[in-house]
Amino acid sequence: MSAHVELRPGAYADSVTLLQVSRTVAQLPGVAAAQVAMATPLNVEVLEGMGFEIPPEAGVNDLVVAVRLDDTANDSPAEAVLADVLADVLAGVDRALADSTRRPSGSAELAAHRTTATALRDVHDGGVVVLVSVPGPSAVVEAMDAVEAGRDVMIFSDNVPVEHELALKRAAEPGGVLVMGPDCGTAIVDGVGLGFANVVSPGPVGIVAASGTGCQQLLALLDHAGVGVTSALGVGGRDLGADVGGLATREALRRLDAEESVELVVLVSKPPAPEVATSVQEYAAGLATPVELALLGAGQPDLTAAAERVLERLGRPVPTWPVAEPATARGPVGGTMLRGLFVGGTLAGEARQLAAEALGAVGAALDDLHGDGHGVVDFGDDAYTSGRAHPMIDPTLRLDHLARVADDPRTGVVLLDVVLGHGAEPDPAALLAPALEAVTAPVVVSLVGTAGDPQGLERQRAALAAAGAEVHLSNARATRRALELLGATR
Repeated sequence: MSAHVELRPGAYADSVTLLQVSRTVAQLPGVAAAQVAMATPLNVEVLEGMGFEIPPEAGVNDLVVAVRLDDTANDSPAEAVLADVLADVLAGVDRALADSTRRPSGSAELAAHRTTATALRDVHDGGVVVLVSVPGPSAVVEAMDAVEAGRDVMIFSDNVPVEHELALKRAAEPGGVLVMGPDCGTAIVDGVGLGFANVVSPGPVGIVAASGTGCQQLLALLDHAGVGVTSALGVGGRDLGADVGGLATREALRRLDAEESVELVVLVSKPPAPEVATSVQEYAAGLATPVELALLGAGQPDLTAAAERVLERLGRPVPTWPVAEPATARGPVGGTMLRGLFVGGTLAGEARQLAAEALGAVGAALDDLHGDGHGVVDFGDDAYTSGRAHPMIDPTLRLDHLARVADDPRTGVVLLDVVLGHGAEPDPAALLAPALEAVTAPVVVSLVGTAGDPQGLERQRAALAAAGAEVHLSNARATRRALELLGATR
């Protein structure tokens, strides 16, 4: 194998653009592996794990181009092949960088705006939502422009300092502006999905979500039960924390209470601060529209139980939640450890909580996936997305650790989630299924999606089952099945 690593100091492209470049280069003839990424500490660690030697002077403002060739796959001398591939790589990087900064030519009316403030001067529709997706520390500037213009804003960016979030939501409160986020990955506004939204029919339920994948789990379960959702307003995972105090949650509840089509509001959240949960419950009790609380945490019902309560309150039957059996049976459980590799933070948190009730301590760090204890890791955590696309878009980091888990004799059961919807990988099973075939331990997957999602729910389920996974729509049911396979009971 021949490897080439090149630093391009001061060059920058966003993580999604670089992911696309990496995938294009990796498909070139004779390329065994390729990564084009910013030299963040996490990306450097991944590259070194792939066997590339990264120069010690590499920093976060450097672009890394790393290519490894399979010399045995070529009849031409390795040096000539390497030179040709490198030329393609560098040309691809140049094109990507040029495309990321290119502005439309022509009249001033058609030119792209450089700031949110100038763009909003040309917007006269009062229903416009501003979507902010820039590096976290810079998001407050763009979002504040929207708030000051009286526009609702969805902040997709993660790694936003909590003091910035608090400043935005305090500024938004007097004018009744809704700040969705930061780190708001999913929303449905007036029937239109934003971010990683699933495809659902309009219906009697409105959702306020301090949890992106928690919202998606409810969307998937309710859709399977034939119940639609017209609005799902994300508020960011920290909104019900002590620092923010539920500022956006109250505004979102107020709005859904005013919607005539909403018969029942569901408030879903990662474990909230107790005092904030109490305050929000008191606020919800004063609304005309009933509110079902799905506040996760120790001793609280799981998301599937919450969906079942919603169906009961609406007078709808609770269906049997679907399970796809693996096409080929795995051998008996060999190891004793639960290894959970998740892309959804709330799904990971729910699985970790359920597992801890049966197993005791369950770690949440990467080291816990490869140690002597149980581990359930959220690869979408801010610690793992700095300089990288979210794992629902870029599965590289999770696949790398899945391969290591598969080779570990201590692994007893592998538990994963696959989350569908707009914005997510167009075909997650295409890369995940071959990786699962190499896992000898039992594999249980929670497949969160709806029949209308672009990835094809049934197609994804069939591909994962064919690779040897047991596939559930309910994340809680998947976790309990993994525990059952380990011989642990709750």
